[in-house]
Amino acid sequence: MNPTAGAIRAGWTRGLIELRQSFTNGGDLFSHLLWPALMLTVMFFMRDTAFGSSGLLLGTLALPSILGANVAMGMVSMSQQLTAEREDGTLLRAKATPNGMQGYLVGKVVTVSGMLLADLAIFLIPGLFIIDGLAVGSLGSWLTLAWVLVLGMVAALPIGAILGSVFTTTRSQGLLQLPILGMVAISGIFYPIASIPEWLQWIAQIFPFYWLGLGMRSALLPDGAAGIEIGESWRHLETIGVLGAWAVLGLVLAPIVLRRMARRESGSSVAERRETALQRVG
Repeated sequence: MNPTAGAIRAGWTRGLIELRQSFTNGGDLFSHLLWPALMLTVMFFMRDTAFGSSGLLLGTLALPSILGANVAMGMVSMSQQLTAEREDGTLLRAKATPNGMQGYLVGKVVTVSGMLLADLAIFLIPGLFIIDGLAVGSLGSWLTLAWVLVLGMVAALPIGAILGSVFTTTRSQGLLQLPILGMVAISGIFYPIASIPEWLQWIAQIFPFYWLGLGMRSALLPDGAAGIEIGESWRHLETIGVLGAWAVLGLVLAPIVLRRMARRESGSSVAERRETALQRVG
C-alpha cells in the first residue's frame, strides 16, 4: 500500500474511534450537550423579541448566526486538541511513527469535523421547532447551508492547527478564548452588525465569524431579511472570497508551521512541560 494512503487510512480510523469515544465518555458527552443547551435557552428567551421595525425577531436572526459562529469555533477545538496532545506526548509518538504526522492530522480533522457536525445538529434540530420565521422549506436553503458549512470548516480547521502549534501548554492556549469572544461580540452573532459602529464593522469583516454568520443567515432566513445586512445583500461572492482567502492561508501555512513544530518536539521538551504542570498543581 502507498505510505501516504496508509497514513490517511490509519488517520481516518483513528479519527472515527476518537469521535465515537467522545460520545461514550460521560464528560465529553456533557460538553457536547452543554453549549447547544445554553444557546437554545438563549434562543427561547429571544424568540419573541423584535429587532426594531424590521418585522424580524432576534431569535430568528440569531439562530443561523450562532450556527456560523459554531463552525468558526472549530478552530478553537482543533487548537485545543493539538495543544493538549502536544503537552502529553501524543504528538511526539506520532512523529516517531513513519508517516505518523500525516495520519495524526487526518485523524484530528475527522474527529473535530465530526464533533462539529454533531454539535450543529444537536443545536439546529431543536432550534427549528423553537424558532419561527426560518426559511427552510426549499432545497436551495439546504444547499447554501452545505457550501457555507464546508467552506467554513476548510477555513477554520487549518487556522486552528496553526494556533495549536503556537501554544505549548493548555494553560497558555486558554488565552485564545478572550480574542475569540471579542470577535464573536462584534460579528453580528447575537445582534445585527449594522447596529454597531462602522469602524467595528470593518474589523469584523476581516475575520471568518461575520462571514459564516452571514452565510448561514442567507441560507436559513427569508430573502427580505437581507435588508438589515450591510449593503442590503447576502453578498455570497464576498463570503466565498473572504472564507476562501482564509482557507488558502490556512492550507498553505498549516503544513509549514506543523512541520517546524514537530521538529522541535523531543522527549526532554515533553518531560519539561509535564514537570512544569505538576509544579503548578503542587
